Amino acid sequence: MIGLKSTLNCIDNSGALIVECVNVLKNKVSNGWGSVGDEIVCVVQRARPISAATQASVNAVKVRRGDVRRAVIVRTRKAVRRPDGSVIRFDDNAAVLLNNKREMLGTRIGGLVSADLRLKGWGKIVSLAPKVV
Repeated sequence: MIGLKSTLNCIDNSGALIVECVNVLKNKVSNGWGSVGDEIVCVVQRARPISAATQASVNAVKVRRGDVRRAVIVRTRKAVRRPDGSVIRFDDNAAVLLNNKREMLGTRIGGLVSADLRLKGWGKIVSLAPKVV
């Protein structure tokens, strides 16, 4: 359950390390709380440092501290019950940054993601993840 001011780890290679949720973009059924597969608007709280050498390269960092971006939630500490009755819970909250066209900002995923993402239309994230639980 991700809401206003929740902090999430960013597990892609976009350059962000920690992001803070400022809005959950979905229908008002769950009163503003987001779960795995939901889109959020977030602010980059901590980003990788940018050196002069990497700034000129092709693999330049795509985000800076203070940038407002969209993201999709891929892991939550709140337990989620699946249709088969099993319950899944992760050690942390994590997200992957998106651009305005709902495409991934980074090109890699570092860390495991929930299998529920595939059911919610985020198959690209699931296919790039090293492990799906």
